[in-house]
Amino acid sequence: MKKKLRRTMMYVPGNNPGMLSDAHIYGADSLMFDLEDSISLSEKDSARLLVYNAVKTIDYNNMEIVVRINGLDTPYGRNDIEAMVRAGVDVIRLPKTETGEDVREVEKIIEEVEKKIVRPVGSTKIMGAIESPLGVVNAMEIAKSSPRLIGIAIGAEDFVTNMKTNRSAEGIELLYARSQILVAARATRIYALDTVYSDVNNEEGFREEVKLIKQLGFDGKSIINPRQIAPVHEIYAPTEEEIDYALNVIKAIKEAEEKGLGVVSLNGKMIDKPIVERAERILGLANISLSEKEEE
Repeated sequence: MKKKLRRTMMYVPGNNPGMLSDAHIYGADSLMFDLEDSISLSEKDSARLLVYNAVKTIDYNNMEIVVRINGLDTPYGRNDIEAMVRAGVDVIRLPKTETGEDVREVEKIIEEVEKKIVRPVGSTKIMGAIESPLGVVNAMEIAKSSPRLIGIAIGAEDFVTNMKTNRSAEGIELLYARSQILVAARATRIYALDTVYSDVNNEEGFREEVKLIKQLGFDGKSIINPRQIAPVHEIYAPTEEEIDYALNVIKAIKEAEEKGLGVVSLNGKMIDKPIVERAERILGLANISLSEKEEE
């Protein structure tokens, strides 16, 4: 079974009918409908209804639908959760996550709604956005807080403001926070998503940041414009050499298992578990399997 790709998670304002109806045509891995920061207080209720109707009526071709809700410390958060679970979204993204208890409070409400509408309990997943120093300090606690939690993400703007600094081209001010979140995600085997890059006209700067977060180990990036999709997918795409080697690793493992061999080698080099895991990740990013390659 192929692992879900989350290289790009594209923000879509929940108050924009045109974007809600067309967002899936651009090819992002996931869509994130926003009910929080991009929506004014006077539009919170209408945006929730708009997103609810969109999810219920538009065919998104099985694309993953994520909704960023308002926090439970606002008058809108609980209503957002109930409406989105009823709509059948895949993932609810909790903003400004600072503790594991924040996640569990959302989980409790989700479960209440799932039971009420007879939706399978556990089918609505959660993602936590970490946007504060306290959230970064508690990244591990957050990452292991719920079996529903499929990933954690860093939200940079609030974080750097709280740190009394601002974002730079090099991103040095985010290195510690990115590393903490990434290590927590890897330790708990969930996804790690990087923050948005807001200057959509600076493609060179965007590409450099994507190269950095890929090298750090992030699974992907939150994006705000369809123009940012192709560069992310291009940078994350494995080379033909990497794909060929990964296929040979998986093939060697398969042949060794069929022969009952305990030790596996390829080109004179022993194949151990980390090499196999890297090979599987490369094939996942390439979106191919050994059987598909053999059929070519």
